[in-house]
Amino acid sequence: MSSPRDPDDRDGFDDRADGSGWREPPHLGPGSGSDDDVDRPNFADRRRTPRDESDSLSSASWQPPGWDLPAAEPQRPTPPSAGAQQPAPAPVEPPPSFDAPPPQGPPVPGVPPGSTPPPSWGQDRRRGSRSRGSADQVFAYQGDLVGAQGWALQQGWTVSDGTAPQDAPLADLIASSPVRATKDHRAGSVLRGRAGGLELVAFDVVYASGRYVVPEYAITAAPVLDRLPVFRLLPSRFWRHRTGGLVPLGTGDPAFDARWLLLAGEDDPRLHRLAQDPAVHALLLGTDDGDEFWSGAGHVAAIRPDGHRPQLLEHHARLLTAIVSTLGRPDDQVT
Repeated sequence: MSSPRDPDDRDGFDDRADGSGWREPPHLGPGSGSDDDVDRPNFADRRRTPRDESDSLSSASWQPPGWDLPAAEPQRPTPPSAGAQQPAPAPVEPPPSFDAPPPQGPPVPGVPPGSTPPPSWGQDRRRGSRSRGSADQVFAYQGDLVGAQGWALQQGWTVSDGTAPQDAPLADLIASSPVRATKDHRAGSVLRGRAGGLELVAFDVVYASGRYVVPEYAITAAPVLDRLPVFRLLPSRFWRHRTGGLVPLGTGDPAFDARWLLLAGEDDPRLHRLAQDPAVHALLLGTDDGDEFWSGAGHVAAIRPDGHRPQLLEHHARLLTAIVSTLGRPDDQVT
């Protein structure tokens, strides 16, 4: 061990005036001493045992459980042996048909098969609704605005939004209708054209609800130049209002009188002819009793609580053709 007084080992510091005894300290790089004094890293030892292996970020001990992904080897099915029996494929059920009847559940105790149990009054009151009857099915909304306008264009009819000048008289027709229309109701999606030998105008009675226009009734009307007798022809089950001055007119057909009612505002031979026409009876008895007919504002019109669609346009056109032709027939052809 050398001491600070040893003149031969003073870390490069020498008191000689010419500086011949100066040498670099071992830690200052080249020329600092002999190669034996340099602390070289032992690369061979580090390759065998890397330094700080326990603190390495790549160590498996640092990774949380489940971090490692499984090997990317697809599980390929093994081909069956030649003698193995193949399992039978599962039967494929056909998709449900929209025309198929709904599935029938087990019979309700105390109710004969095929009959519908009566609804419970308390249960109906709690739910705040009633069972869906035939009237609900008839008057369910089935309007098709796009389909009706497409059908009209294919037939060569014209289409307007109800704001054209020729649409202004339709407000009087709505006011004369047998429904309780308000000042908010107006004509929308007006279609004009010819069906057979009859000029027709068809439109939806709409009202605004926020940013939307809601169709509530579908009206199809035929303009008539002659003065028309006041009448209403409606199913017997309909609620009747605004019938002041109208009296029932018998038809002589019990089957027709059981389902339909003709109200006349005056004693006119044309209305008697309408009441006794067998063709009109046959057409109306073949319907679902969902339309009402009346005369007003120079039109004979039909109305249904629905939106227009191609089937309804054709249905109204067929019925109005029969009614208008009966009203316009000469008096000497009364049956």
